[in-house]
Amino acid sequence: MNKRYKTDAIVSIELIKMISQISFEIKRQIGLLLDRKNTVQYIIIGSNKDITIPTLERFGVIPGKLRGLRLIHTHLYNEDLSKEDINDLLYLRLDAISAVLVSSTGLPYKIFTAYISMDSEKQWELLPQTDPYNQNINFTDFIIETEKLTNGINEVSNINEIKALCIGVYDNKNTASDSLEELKELSKSAGIIIYNSYYQIKKGVDPKYVIGKGKLKELIIDALRYGVNLLIFDNSLTPNQAKTISQYTEMKIIDRNQLILDIFAKRAKSNDGKLRVELAQLKYILPRLSAHDDSLSRLTGGIGGRGPGETKLEIDRRRVYERITLLTKKLKKIEQNRYIQRKKRSNASLPIVSIVGYTNAGKSTLINTLTKTNNYTDEKMFATLDPVSKRLRFPEEKEIIINDTVGFIKDLPDDLKGAFKSTLEEIYGSWLIIHLVDAATNDYVKKINSVDTILEEISLNNIKRLLVFNKIDILGNKTLLSLKDTYKDAFFISALDNKTFKPLLDCIFYTIFISKNINADSRINVLNY
Repeated sequence: MNKRYKTDAIVSIELIKMISQISFEIKRQIGLLLDRKNTVQYIIIGSNKDITIPTLERFGVIPGKLRGLRLIHTHLYNEDLSKEDINDLLYLRLDAISAVLVSSTGLPYKIFTAYISMDSEKQWELLPQTDPYNQNINFTDFIIETEKLTNGINEVSNINEIKALCIGVYDNKNTASDSLEELKELSKSAGIIIYNSYYQIKKGVDPKYVIGKGKLKELIIDALRYGVNLLIFDNSLTPNQAKTISQYTEMKIIDRNQLILDIFAKRAKSNDGKLRVELAQLKYILPRLSAHDDSLSRLTGGIGGRGPGETKLEIDRRRVYERITLLTKKLKKIEQNRYIQRKKRSNASLPIVSIVGYTNAGKSTLINTLTKTNNYTDEKMFATLDPVSKRLRFPEEKEIIINDTVGFIKDLPDDLKGAFKSTLEEIYGSWLIIHLVDAATNDYVKKINSVDTILEEISLNNIKRLLVFNKIDILGNKTLLSLKDTYKDAFFISALDNKTFKPLLDCIFYTIFISKNINADSRINVLNY
């Protein structure tokens, strides 16, 4: 162990003879893991037909690179490199894997060596040399040069760059397509580069590996080859699944919920928002903690190590409980202050209009154009997390307060709903709700239904709503006419063009200041909320 055998070849003659003789005598395979300095790092004794490679956490692998270790092991029955050998080569990103064939006299007589190919069309190749006594190759120089020849393989050019593979299990192809597309948009919003996506159509997920152990291994091999350093699961991972998968690979593992939390952590600017995000993160991580779980380091803190993931939460669960209790008390005080503010606004009789909609529908852009302000906007999901309230002046000295709210998203767990509850609280005092829809998306009907469902779940379905389709400037005339024909009571605008606002503004003015159908008495009683 840790002895260096000087050679430029794959393995020294002295070493190959030694392991062949011992392997022949004990009738078991013997394996050696050598580094690029020809130092023996591991000695492995297997059965007569295979060996088990130990955990190699000590030798980390950089995405797009090799591990810097090669495996030399004996074969006792004249067999070539097996499928398991090749899988180990690819899965563990070894420099090479060699099978030494042992003769009936205990001497090596052939050596087969496979290495990972950097050709974009091949996964692995065999070295031509098979004579163990005449290894005509400077192996260290060869493998270093091979590693440099990316030839279409996408390495991570920046060590801080995050490159991900999206994975999901669904009931049907339509659901798979829509859900994966949304997951990609979420990932892009978090600054992640998406390498590829994969889905399975089946009734239920695998209880341990989500997509099955064999398929997961294939995906990991492919992901590592292309420099991917993150796996994103569209399905919510149970604590057991998260732990099992994280022990199966050295790559970071997150699910859709954790991705959204990470975006929230990045976007929250107010003290209230930051506290709610941290609380949601802690509640998410808590059931995934275990006393001796080293794999948690690949789960906490999301993709960028933000929020509580920066601390070693696995040290003491009690600290997490204490932090949750403290955050809950702080948020109760904040909610009391918000209640007082809403009460003052209600007493001032200023009408409140709230804009709601699916994330990235253009709500912030609309409120900026309406009020001639310059709040942050971006073509990203959850660009706005903290609540924004502005005054909008109408003719005849009439004013309303208009609220911008966080974007909705389907299948949001309760813990995540709490992360932006502060923005939803502002809606409860509204006289009118504008439901903004991105008309340019293919699945706008599903998104309308998702928003309607969430409004019903939080008891906001009894406030009058106006359905407003945005982004008509990028629609064709035929598509726009079809929309208008289907949604005859809706309004159609471009949030970038205030010339399209007149019908909508006229309706808001009439509904709030003229119509007898809505007045102060018909609003939800804020004091009872």
